[in-house]
Amino acid sequence: MNRVIIIFGPTGVGKTALIDNMDNDKVEIISADSLQVYRGLDIGTAKPTKEQLKEIPHHLINICHPGESFTVGMFVKMADCAVRSILSAGRLPVISGGTAYYIKHYITGLPRAPKADLAVRKKIKQLYLQQGIEYCIKKLQQVDPVSAARINDNDTYRILRALEVYEISGDPLSSFKVSESIRNDIDPVIIGLYREKAELHSRIDERVDKMFKQGLPDEIKSLVCSGAVPEWPGMKGIGYREFFSGAASGEYSYRDIAELIKKNSKAYAKRQLTFFKSLPGVIWLHPETDKERINQLILNKSS
Repeated sequence: MNRVIIIFGPTGVGKTALIDNMDNDKVEIISADSLQVYRGLDIGTAKPTKEQLKEIPHHLINICHPGESFTVGMFVKMADCAVRSILSAGRLPVISGGTAYYIKHYITGLPRAPKADLAVRKKIKQLYLQQGIEYCIKKLQQVDPVSAARINDNDTYRILRALEVYEISGDPLSSFKVSESIRNDIDPVIIGLYREKAELHSRIDERVDKMFKQGLPDEIKSLVCSGAVPEWPGMKGIGYREFFSGAASGEYSYRDIAELIKKNSKAYAKRQLTFFKSLPGVIWLHPETDKERINQLILNKSS
């Protein structure tokens, strides 16, 4: 079985700082962040700096154009490939990130839903382009209310995928059960990072303020100049979509946008923790007070 360390936690919990202190001669990082896969999304995703990337090799960062979709299936397959490559080099793979859906399916495996049908996918995409996302959400609520309740209204890919599965099979995506147990082909140490609510919220506020000081508005301007539009998958993430909604309404100052990003980030952190608590085999630790225990688990797999 493939030995792998999995470290996750809500936005702002301190995953990057923890990784910076790892033994860079022994580990390589596989990013489980649905936005860090996109080129040009650096400040708003708190992407590792060029110096950090040189210190410790990272995988699944800067591999997609922000107008392209990157799916959970792609993540699991590419992460598995990276794990095998890292192990064959005699190093330790560490999967780290905050995208709960990626972490979940890496640990438990992908559901056995029907494979994509390009003709059906084109039909569903055309429906979306002609009728809009609200129409697609209402249609999904009719044919698969369970999936409609689970999927965030901003997650266009998963909404359309659920409609596609129903169109292909006649069965709702929610009927294709996801395993609740750990895959039998991996040997993971699963570490969940936590902080108290007030501490986490303070860190999120500081993180967003730092992003604006680092030039997040200029990053957005650069993306728009390169053709970015709200419909791009990369522009739907927190830290990016708020700029587009502000521009559309004409009401938001940078200060307003920063406050909205903080609010949305805190709500997202709450959803992340709720989801993470459902995962099997998690060892919950504080990234600072339990640092020694975390290092022990990573390097020795000692319990």
